[in-house]
Amino acid sequence: MNIPNIVSIQRYSIHDGDGIRTTVFFKGCSLNCWWCHNPESQSFKKEVMYNREKCSSCFACTKVCDCNVADVENSKVNYNRSKCTQCEKCLDYCINNAREVVGKEYSVMELVKEIDKDSMFYESSFGGVTLSGGEVMLQDSDYMVELVKKLNKRGYNIAMDTCGYAPEINYEKVLPYVDTFLYDIKLIDNEKHKKYMGKGNELIFSNLEFINKNGANIYIRIPVIGGVNDSDKDIEEIIDYLKEKISVKQVNLLPYHDIASSKYDRLDLVYPGKDFTVPTKERMEELKDKFIKNGFNNTKIGG
Repeated sequence: MNIPNIVSIQRYSIHDGDGIRTTVFFKGCSLNCWWCHNPESQSFKKEVMYNREKCSSCFACTKVCDCNVADVENSKVNYNRSKCTQCEKCLDYCINNAREVVGKEYSVMELVKEIDKDSMFYESSFGGVTLSGGEVMLQDSDYMVELVKKLNKRGYNIAMDTCGYAPEINYEKVLPYVDTFLYDIKLIDNEKHKKYMGKGNELIFSNLEFINKNGANIYIRIPVIGGVNDSDKDIEEIIDYLKEKISVKQVNLLPYHDIASSKYDRLDLVYPGKDFTVPTKERMEELKDKFIKNGFNNTKIGG
């Protein structure tokens, strides 16, 4: 069994399923969405996030780690990410907390114990546990099956937040224990999907139809990105597909924002979504009305 890396455990979450939830963000994803709000969750490996704005150029880190070199002339630290082994020495010496290591391994029981701390909130709010990512369904399948079995045995409501790009067998294994799938759909147009996500959508729709055929409770989540999939044509294509193929319990329309774009610089990445636009409240209401008029009465903005 391979132990996955976890980015974070978010407590008292109200946006990842019903009620008050504990959301576990696993590290690693096969898609590369241009607007990804959690770029630190794309790689399966631990990574250092380096906030240059916090760095005061004290050069303490350069004395303990070969990855950091003092550029005295320009009063800055040159960090060589390719040499970094995530030894974490620099964290101990950084007085401004300019660095953090993203990714921590939890055994199944260690993770269950963390989740147990919030159990008092689940029953009173009809909440539970949401397993998210990155892509949760790409994590070690033996680990995930053992985890959902233990959570199910405790009576916790389990939601699986997935982009759908994972082997079908992984969905088959967890189906008996998952109460709700929070399933992302971005685009029907396969070429546009390849452009903005880096992969085609055939596997995504195949898995969605598989879990639907096997009686899964499905909430469809659609990130609405201005300039990508907010046109009438794109939205109507999604509506037509869902009407024909999928039994949907809820639709969540998630308006794009660029709040997380600063994370890219901390990972030495360029944010590819700089030309995207935020849909107006009026446009989001229009899209919501389109779904409702087509029979998706339980459609919400956000969530």
